Amino acid sequence: MITQPATTRGADSELVSASWTEPEAFAELFDRYSAMLYRYVSKRLGPEPAEDLVGETFLIAFSRRKSYDLAYPDARPWLFGILTKLISRHHRKEAARYRAFLRAPVDSDVESPADRVAAGVTAQAVRAELAGALAALPAKDRDVLLLIAWGDLTYEEVGRALGIPVGTVRSRLNRGRRKVRAALGDTNPMEEE
Repeated sequence: MITQPATTRGADSELVSASWTEPEAFAELFDRYSAMLYRYVSKRLGPEPAEDLVGETFLIAFSRRKSYDLAYPDARPWLFGILTKLISRHHRKEAARYRAFLRAPVDSDVESPADRVAAGVTAQAVRAELAGALAALPAKDRDVLLLIAWGDLTYEEVGRALGIPVGTVRSRLNRGRRKVRAALGDTNPMEEE
C-alpha cells in the first residue's frame, strides 16, 4: 500500500492526525500558515520577535498535536490561539510598538503612485489616534479586533482561538471598534466625503 505524501493531504486535521505517526507531516502546517502568522505578529510586535514567536507557536502546536480536536478541519484558529497567548506575554513591547507608530513613516503596500499618496495621507492623518486607541484598548478587546482585522479570522475562528464564546467575540469586537472609532473622532477616514 502506498501512503499519501503529506503535501497532498487536504484538511489540516488530517495533517495533525498523520503527524502522530509521521511527525514530518506536521511540516505542511508550517508551510501553509507560517507566513500568515508571521504577517500578523509583525503587525502587532514588529518583525524582530515575529520569527521567534512563529517558531515557538509551531513548537508548542507540535508538542500538543495529540490534543488537537480533529473535528475542526482548519487549524488556523488553533495556531492563532497559541500565537495570541505568546503575544500577550509581549504586551509591553506591543504597546511600545504602537507608540513608535507615532514617530515612524507610513509603509505602503499600495500599487499606483496616486493610491500610495492617498493612502499615505490618510494613514498619516490618523496614525497617532489609531496607535493610541489600540494601545489603550484592554488586551482582550485588542486581541479580538486584531485577529479579525489583521488575522482575517471569522468570529467563530476567533472564539476557538481564544477559547471564548462567539457572543463574547462579538461584544469585545463591538467595544473595541467603538473605542477606536471614538478615538478617530467618530469618522472613518477611508470613506470619501
